[in-house]
Amino acid sequence: MFKSEAQAIAFIKAHVAKGTTVNADDASGWDGLHTRFEMKRVNHEEAYSMDGACTNWAEEFFSRMRRAEIGHHHHIAGQYLLRYAQEASWREDNRRTANGEQVSQLAGLAMKAKRSAEFVGYWQRHEAK
Repeated sequence: MFKSEAQAIAFIKAHVAKGTTVNADDASGWDGLHTRFEMKRVNHEEAYSMDGACTNWAEEFFSRMRRAEIGHHHHIAGQYLLRYAQEASWREDNRRTANGEQVSQLAGLAMKAKRSAEFVGYWQRHEAK
């Protein structure tokens, strides 16, 4: 998580494969990506998508995260942001899967998962020994 688009540039350059086509809005913070990536830009004052440029997937994901925080999480702690984002992503990917199948998938994954070093002792607010 970054305070501005400009602060995200180094992270994107380090984690997104060279040659990837990056879609972004026309905010000047993204200008630094043009040296490494093919860019498709859209001015949201003119259109939601234009000439193949579209940020709707990202906008939809952020909207779902905001609604999840308001609706069922009530608070998203920064240190667990990745976990909340992973859960929202899973929900999005499986939104057309029947609820029973979703439960079966989750139960199967839970039974195969090893003990989490990150969450052990979570409810006790300390690390387990």
